[in-house]
Amino acid sequence: MVAIISKQIRVNNAVNFRDDIGTNSTYLYIGRSHPWPNSDTDIATPVDTVAAKNNVHQNMIALKKVAQSDVSHCITRYNWLSGTTYTAYDDQLTTLGTSQYYVITDDLNVYKCLQAGTGASVVKPTGQTTNAANAVESDGYVWKFMYSLSGTQATKFLTSSFIPVNVLTSDDGSLQYQVQTNAQNGSIHRIVLTAGGSGYTSNPTVTITGNGSSATASATVVGGVVTGISMSNIGSGYDEALVEISGGGGNGATARAVISPPGGHGANAADELGGFFVMTNVNLDSDEGSGDFPIDNDYRQLGLLRNPFNHGTTTVSSASTLQATRSLTTAAPTGGTFAVDEIITGGTSGAQAYITSYDSTGNVIRYHQDATTGYGTFQASETITNTGGTSATISSLGDPEVEKFSGEVIYIENRSAVARANSQIEDIKLVLEF
Repeated sequence: MVAIISKQIRVNNAVNFRDDIGTNSTYLYIGRSHPWPNSDTDIATPVDTVAAKNNVHQNMIALKKVAQSDVSHCITRYNWLSGTTYTAYDDQLTTLGTSQYYVITDDLNVYKCLQAGTGASVVKPTGQTTNAANAVESDGYVWKFMYSLSGTQATKFLTSSFIPVNVLTSDDGSLQYQVQTNAQNGSIHRIVLTAGGSGYTSNPTVTITGNGSSATASATVVGGVVTGISMSNIGSGYDEALVEISGGGGNGATARAVISPPGGHGANAADELGGFFVMTNVNLDSDEGSGDFPIDNDYRQLGLLRNPFNHGTTTVSSASTLQATRSLTTAAPTGGTFAVDEIITGGTSGAQAYITSYDSTGNVIRYHQDATTGYGTFQASETITNTGGTSATISSLGDPEVEKFSGEVIYIENRSAVARANSQIEDIKLVLEF
């Protein structure tokens, strides 16, 4: 048996994920403040196992809720560059998903190529025609204006590799909505000449038949051969179309129609341009969340967690930020001071943990444990020490705000250390491919 999964299911999955952000509680998490086992240049490769996901929870530092406005479909970025040859949209092209058949210009306009010239494109597409394709450029290219990026879209989601793309469900006053509304379902913008024939003494008649209507075209003859067919009316409603070339004194010329995607060119930019990527963009602003995100340590792991619970409950979290570490409040230390990434040991319990963050003013230690430290439980009133001999007595124990091991880990990304600092804003973009 031979089978394929269509592009449509990938786009649909991307749509479902984007919409799920608004329905469920999805959080960006950061974690892993201590170095990777071998060195920080030897970043561990994430794996999709239960143990790996549990380890994510163990190393988690803090979480920030992802808002619907933090999510966008995106497509591979292709810049319009003079001298580049682009591929025209073709309903029969199996490699369309990996071809450069659309571009973004330096004006932040996105265009789809409906007809390619005989060589490289040298005339930058311009204009924002919302009800038809652009006119044929002098280089032979025909471009269809799809949409323009707003300043917010460009700032939040445009990268060197990806372009944001969305489908509008209501009139927001943009040109894209007009493009969507004006799209002509089943239109034929181009006819591909598959054979020029011979012996033509005049231009033959081009007849288009199918389940649509009104599409008309005319042929051009040079030296007895049909050299091109141009559309005079793109028509509408075609899912199937047959092109017949007759008369003109010759024979042998054949051609086929290129039918628009469902809805017409511009009706659904995400589907038409391969929007099976989704980007999330979340900003971490200093120690936001009243210190939920500490600034005295770095992190090496981040990702997405869906529907975690508030600590000690089965209530799905909804707070904008969550602290994921346990804490110890101690008396003033003696024999020195504590530092992040050190291992502390409980004198009575024998419990060990990494110091994730240390507030020397309030003598508060935020900590995490993994297989290296074990999972012992610290006790109130016991003395903790580090390897350098610094010690302090625990006065109280604190819980995280999120229930450990709750929720679904849906994305894991390991990195080299990302340092945090006061007055620092981290713009974290994650791209998921469906």
